[in-house]
Amino acid sequence: MEEYFFQCPYCWEDISMLVDYSVSDQNYIEDCEICCNPIQLDIVIENNEITSFQAESIEQ
Repeated sequence: MEEYFFQCPYCWEDISMLVDYSVSDQNYIEDCEICCNPIQLDIVIENNEITSFQAESIEQ
């Protein structure tokens, strides 16, 4: 697991999360640690590196 920093799509604050590099395709929802809004995360890991990272707001 490694810490990964990105910008919240709601409040635009820089936040971080732990990413598990042992799982190649990840798709889940996690709340922003600042504004508590849900963020849809899509992460792809290849050769122990993040090759794709998307953090998007959830349409309500």
